[in-house]
Amino acid sequence: MVLYTSPFPNSFLTVLHSFSWGLIFPCYWLADRLMASFVPTTYEKRQRADDPCYFHALCLIITTPIYLALLVASLPFALIGFLLWSPLQSARRPYIYSRLKDKNHANGATLLTEWKAAGSGKSFCFGSANVCLLPDSLARFNNVFNTQARAKEIGRRIRNGASRPQIKIYIDSPTNTSISAASFSSLVSPQGGDSTNHTFNPGMKRTTSMEYKGDNSGSNNGEDSREDKGRTREPNEGEENSCIVRINGEDNGHMSDTETDTVNGQAHASGPAEPLLEGDTEISKTPNHKQKEGDSGSLDSCSASRESLVKVRVGDGTVDQSTVNNKLLYKASIMKKTSVRKKKHTDETFDHEISAFFPANLDFLCLQEVFDKRAAEKLKEQLHHYFEYIVYDVGVYSCHSCCSFKFVNSGLLFASRYPVMDAAYHCYPNGRGTDSLASKGALFLKVQVGSTPQDQRIVGYISCTHLQAIAGDTTVRCEQLDMLQDWLSEFRKSTSSSSTANPEELVAFDVICGDLNFDNCSSEDKLEQQHSLFTHYKDPCRIGPGEDKPWAIGTLLDPEGLYDDEVCTPDNLQKVLESEEGRKGYLVYPTSKNHSSSQKGRKAPLKGNGRRIDYMLYTEEGLYLEWKVEVEEFSFITQLAGLTDHLPVAMRLMVSTGEDDP
Repeated sequence: MVLYTSPFPNSFLTVLHSFSWGLIFPCYWLADRLMASFVPTTYEKRQRADDPCYFHALCLIITTPIYLALLVASLPFALIGFLLWSPLQSARRPYIYSRLKDKNHANGATLLTEWKAAGSGKSFCFGSANVCLLPDSLARFNNVFNTQARAKEIGRRIRNGASRPQIKIYIDSPTNTSISAASFSSLVSPQGGDSTNHTFNPGMKRTTSMEYKGDNSGSNNGEDSREDKGRTREPNEGEENSCIVRINGEDNGHMSDTETDTVNGQAHASGPAEPLLEGDTEISKTPNHKQKEGDSGSLDSCSASRESLVKVRVGDGTVDQSTVNNKLLYKASIMKKTSVRKKKHTDETFDHEISAFFPANLDFLCLQEVFDKRAAEKLKEQLHHYFEYIVYDVGVYSCHSCCSFKFVNSGLLFASRYPVMDAAYHCYPNGRGTDSLASKGALFLKVQVGSTPQDQRIVGYISCTHLQAIAGDTTVRCEQLDMLQDWLSEFRKSTSSSSTANPEELVAFDVICGDLNFDNCSSEDKLEQQHSLFTHYKDPCRIGPGEDKPWAIGTLLDPEGLYDDEVCTPDNLQKVLESEEGRKGYLVYPTSKNHSSSQKGRKAPLKGNGRRIDYMLYTEEGLYLEWKVEVEEFSFITQLAGLTDHLPVAMRLMVSTGEDDP
């Protein structure tokens, strides 16, 4: 299958489309600004609280006639442009495939080494997020604004979080499964002048950050090591760049000299430091991007919270400063894992957490609501610093292939560190209401993640979708789930290869990501909860229809509280969501027949831990029979605090080959 690298099959149509859109854009922009001036966000209301009450009204009185006059003047040109633009959409391709040609541009990631299916297995990390990049006037109805600046900042935060190295701390003590203050004081910055020890709350189960001097290439192959019922196995293929610290219980939480040397060797691994990216020092005009004390969501910030900023030193010895002087300062995560799980839910077989960062070594990213084209270009530019392959501008416009007129695309965007082999898009034909104006649908992708010594390709399938959003449209969503399964089955059949010329492919995983717009606890969503999709695909957060696992939390934030000081930074939002009371204040909760989802002034008991409408599903059906797929980690991510009204989610899958390490 040929991947489309341009929206039209020839340059003439591309130029004609650009000309027509140039005639439409002034009218579109003026209408957007005019509407936006009448829909203030809570942040803007607070900013205007100190202004005289007549000041904003005076601004509207002056600007509104100007906008209206210019809008009327641009209408004839927009009409001509529309008459050219609309027929062109019948020749438009359903997506644009972008591959990074200049590898030096990918500062946040090193090139992947091909997986040869050797060793015990390999892990793959998937992320999904609804980023609400609509035209500014429409985004304000979700209490977010400045779409262009948000798109750039979202891309920066994602690639900064994913490209950081990951440091593992394993505690082997069967009696003390928390990382004590003594354990943390054994990890100190290689900057000899700073010997301050920072202690941690032993009860925290969070990915936080630390200052780290080392290779800023992001080590794409630093996959997670895994524990197996009290035993820590050897790292899998591709995990050679992980920094692993094992702390024995008999040493009272302190690292041994051997372990210290291991940390020293890993922390000072040689490699090129990431140069400052263009625009990294730019100060955004939106409040979401201002770094306050305690905000570690953007790894470029100069400060971090006391809980998340850890200085590391190596034992009592001295550190050769010449090995780190040329390294760029950035932050790494500390993933707390214990051989004896001290968790509230002891029957869980994988790690789960609320994290302030996207997972290190993120392999695949599925985004929804990237509707604005200019914002999509800015987001793509930032993501290309980490992801080599991106599929964006997915969908159809006008009346092409769908029964109703489509004003915007599907809003789907896919980014990958592995090459995309095939891609296909289908538009849901049954959209209703305002959702029918967007070409919501499903994007199906086939990626190559390696090859066997017998030259058999190792592939994976990923589906990204966004379902009907209007409450009460249960039947519509169920029909869309039916179509999703049928389309995916057709895509797998049409892209499979088993001929002599093309050796049989080994399927390593099949994952579905997206905003499904229903949760697993609301009584109104019972039909979706019982859909056959969940008999073929597993939801790591779900026990059964109508019941989520106790640690699963909602992914839909209350828009009214996005700019509250308690949740406006990644660290603060992380802390709030770790408490039940915090979740009640800032998450939208499932609805029932007895009470509504608005939690303001609620006295009735709340069900679950919030509305979880963003899903990551995987299946064991249709994969290579001799391999086993299981969840290794699941995360709810707060790194986009203040930038969207959804919580991103991430899942790491372990593909076990059953072979022993060489």
